[in-house]
Amino acid sequence: MAELIKMPRLSDTMEEGTVATWFKKVGDKVEEGEILAEIETDKATMEFESFYEGTLLYIGIQENETAKVDAPLAIIGSPGEDVEKILANSSNAVVEISENEQKDTVSLEKSNVSSDNMPLNDDVNVISMPRLSDTMEEGTVANWFKKVGDKVEEGEILAEIETDKATMEFESFYSGTLLHVGLSEGDSAKVDSLLAIVGPEGTDINPYLKNSPTTKMISKAESAEIQIRETEEENVDVRLKENNIITKSDRIFISPLARKLAKDKNINISDIIGSGENGRIIKSDIENYKEPIVQAEVVQTNQHSQDQNFSEVSHSQMRKVIARRLTESKFTAPHYYLNIELDMSETILFRKQCNSIPNTKISFNDIIIKACAVALRNNPSVNSQWFEDKIRYNNYVNIGVAVGVQDGLIVPVLKNADKMSVADISKSVKDMAGLARDKKLTPEMMEGSTFTISNLGMFGIESFTSIINSPNSVILSVGAIVEKPVVKDGKIVIGNTMKLTLACDHRVVDGLTGAKFLQGLKPLIENPLSMLI
Repeated sequence: MAELIKMPRLSDTMEEGTVATWFKKVGDKVEEGEILAEIETDKATMEFESFYEGTLLYIGIQENETAKVDAPLAIIGSPGEDVEKILANSSNAVVEISENEQKDTVSLEKSNVSSDNMPLNDDVNVISMPRLSDTMEEGTVANWFKKVGDKVEEGEILAEIETDKATMEFESFYSGTLLHVGLSEGDSAKVDSLLAIVGPEGTDINPYLKNSPTTKMISKAESAEIQIRETEEENVDVRLKENNIITKSDRIFISPLARKLAKDKNINISDIIGSGENGRIIKSDIENYKEPIVQAEVVQTNQHSQDQNFSEVSHSQMRKVIARRLTESKFTAPHYYLNIELDMSETILFRKQCNSIPNTKISFNDIIIKACAVALRNNPSVNSQWFEDKIRYNNYVNIGVAVGVQDGLIVPVLKNADKMSVADISKSVKDMAGLARDKKLTPEMMEGSTFTISNLGMFGIESFTSIINSPNSVILSVGAIVEKPVVKDGKIVIGNTMKLTLACDHRVVDGLTGAKFLQGLKPLIENPLSMLI
């Protein structure tokens, strides 16, 4: 089915864009993730990737032409599809949206006129929660690098925002003074909610807060309570300083080198008491820092259950998305499971021979990934995905490798794994696993999988079942290699076996299809040399 691509919003202030260059012409093949065009925004000229694969059927905006955000930019699909029908449907939707926007604009203008006679300042910029990944619906402010009243330069890091996939730095597109912070550290909000306001120092921000539907207005009672609390905290700070006790304030003083080291080691600087001047955190504080033992919060219910303690942790963005997506997959995709047991004797010898080569270190998981890539190429029916209106059979092999991190589970993707050697796979998996644990994976590194592998063998788990990573149609669970008695040539001998479990979506992959895939995968893993012939 053809996909209509619209002019994207590449910055929070972008209202229209100009196509600077097309890298494809009508009739060209387009791969997912391939650069389609360069688009000039109000701030920069940026490359625009395709989220789809197929043939470029239509270009709606020529080079050097300008169009509003959401205007038809291109259509990608299969040759021969009806482009005019897609454009007609898009045109009807645009007309309906435009009429609604006009009504909203009129009502908003009336509201502004009646509530505020003072015109808004063009130098004041309202910053919304950005959409930092294609699946992001809400974000959490992990860390503010500026506080209200600080000067902000264009391009300076304003905050760290936790998405459903990673924690990413967010740059300011404006210069000025940080006038307002809409979310405190640890708070979450939907995409496009009020994040901050930057503008000239001393600007009255009340008109901007009133015009923001997501702003929570604080009542006078709440305001008075906050002022009292702040006064009490200031008095406590003064008393503590008089007794030479260092306490945390809103601002954390830290040297640039110490901040970089803390970020590299994933240390929360708010947990550190600095030894430098005025409590400033310096390099040695980071190097000597030891992770504190977190004490569980004790909740006393009554005199007879004082020993029943528990701790509570708020859901992270990653945990929310894991819960939502896996629940959706489990209860919409009819899962069934196929199991096989492999003889790993030859595989163990193959790995030992490979690792005897200088500067070579491959794992059993690397061999399994390569074997799956070859088997998928030979069984394209399994290398498929379910969508509401179609089944997609992929002609490329992108294998997702499940990696456990502190906050949950993420799946970095090996693109075109069938074209990689075992050594290349090993290096890529190690690199991506390291980036995953350091929270440095980009959204592009976690998109586009057509098949997923989950391996718990290194933890001694002999067999288990996994939930399919939608829209993929299967996921492979890999167990531990177990030494046990086996029958060979009519004799009982000591062997090494491993169990695999393939979870299949019955809407796409029938039992026979899944069985044939495992039948083809088994000899590739049991005799890895066959993959090299």
